[in-house]
Amino acid sequence: MDRKLIIGTRGSDLALWQANHVKDRLAAIGVQAELKVIKTQGDNIQHLRLDKLEGKGFFTKELEEELLGGHIDIAVHSHKDLPTTNPPGLKIAAVSEREDPSELLIVLKDCVDLKKRLSVKHNAIVGTSSNRRKAQLLAFRPDLEIEDLRGNVNTRLQKLRDEKYDAIMLAKAGVERLKLDLSEFHVEVIPPTEIIPAPAQGVLAIQIRETDELLEEVLQQIHQKDVAEAIGVERKVLNLFEGGCHMPLGCYCRKTATGFEVWTAKAKDGESFPTRLYLKAESTAGLAERIKEKFDPGRKLPESVFITRELSETSFLKRSLEQHHTKVEGRSLIKIFSIINTLDPYILKYVRWVFFSSKNGIENFFKLNPRLSKHVQYAVVGRGSEEALRSYGIIPAFTGEAEGIEMEKIGDAFAEIAAGSTVLFPRAKGSLQTIQSRLKADTKVIDLPVYETRIDEQVEGSRADVLIFTSPTNVEAYFKDNLVEPGQKVISIGNSTGKKLEEIGVQYTLPFSPDELGLAEAVFALDFTDGKMTKSDPSGTVTPLL
Repeated sequence: MDRKLIIGTRGSDLALWQANHVKDRLAAIGVQAELKVIKTQGDNIQHLRLDKLEGKGFFTKELEEELLGGHIDIAVHSHKDLPTTNPPGLKIAAVSEREDPSELLIVLKDCVDLKKRLSVKHNAIVGTSSNRRKAQLLAFRPDLEIEDLRGNVNTRLQKLRDEKYDAIMLAKAGVERLKLDLSEFHVEVIPPTEIIPAPAQGVLAIQIRETDELLEEVLQQIHQKDVAEAIGVERKVLNLFEGGCHMPLGCYCRKTATGFEVWTAKAKDGESFPTRLYLKAESTAGLAERIKEKFDPGRKLPESVFITRELSETSFLKRSLEQHHTKVEGRSLIKIFSIINTLDPYILKYVRWVFFSSKNGIENFFKLNPRLSKHVQYAVVGRGSEEALRSYGIIPAFTGEAEGIEMEKIGDAFAEIAAGSTVLFPRAKGSLQTIQSRLKADTKVIDLPVYETRIDEQVEGSRADVLIFTSPTNVEAYFKDNLVEPGQKVISIGNSTGKKLEEIGVQYTLPFSPDELGLAEAVFALDFTDGKMTKSDPSGTVTPLL
């Protein structure tokens, strides 16, 4: 291309980084460009909440007008700021690679409480202007006070330094792009499967005039097709809900070896408890429409759910189900017994990792008052175990997470970081020890059974629409005296529990994660036929979340 392009951008540090990033990508393919800074409505009005600003596109409208007027050739946007439909005459010609779409919770160090989920003290004031973040934060921590936070990234961080907030939440992508030093704060990275990001978070959109066909052809050299396909689902979901930046909607789609996975969270407003959904599919065709159908307010949902675990009143699963008027019964069918009373301090001296695969392992290990080196690191399977470990003031250095908690994959990932060290495994007597089997030859394993499970003599069955089993022993206990009744659906918390269900010929659904978030997503994804629960097919196969 012979002409020198003009790139329109907002004037914040982050917007300038984004525009310069596109400029550099163009230079790499032999296209020269210069920047033109344009102020938007969102930049000029800083005293109102985002959801109080008039109309849509308040961070993009002025750039689009300059583009339509021929004063610039390209407008670079944070894709998440764009309305879901382009103004007549404009189009998105290319998208960038995707930065990590995780959220950061940035906490003043004297406001940290490691025993709490998200590591911020009770009743803390958290700054964010996003109803999506607000609804999801309050679902995890209803004690938090959420206050509006406006300004560019550096302005928001300065407000935190000035102690106007105890913590603030920012997109990790923006902080990473600006290479900001956050060492003065406690920083918690919240993955996109936990707090679900805004559609297209972490992606840049390159907008041009529809008539500029030559420029569109040139831009295909820097266009990321796989990213466009994934965020296309997210943006379509937003479009189907007729939402904008202020809608409390999160949607995150990622490509896998076998297809696509999508997480969605939607609330009525920033004060309401969000409904979560996880779906997987072989292709993106019709995927957004299926997500929208799941959130149809007229869709039939289970009237009752039984889970083989006691649930507190603050339980995420309990609150998630009860907002849909689903009754929840939580009842453990087994008893837990400690099987050792003391620990050998000589053995503990050489430990560099402690790996927990269950909450019971954590509780029974710390009953022994272990004295470990301050250099010891901790690893867990799933967010439920992570939360249990936090109750002892410890944040794990490794949290294993894979679809359905595939222990082999988690073991392989942990094996890389624990290679050559000594790993202690506090576990249940008779557990499968899958993680141990995946470790490298130079890794020393200290095996430590700390508890065992025993089945109650007689277990009363449940007539609930959905049965959730949380351990192989609970499966054994329930089906010793009971069967799956016609119409009941079964959910297994993970693979080992699922294998026990398969042994007795019970079909089940497997959530993505073995915690209350995953279980809430799995229950909401269940389908009904003609308004009734479909009959369970005792084929011993896993029902995919489709």
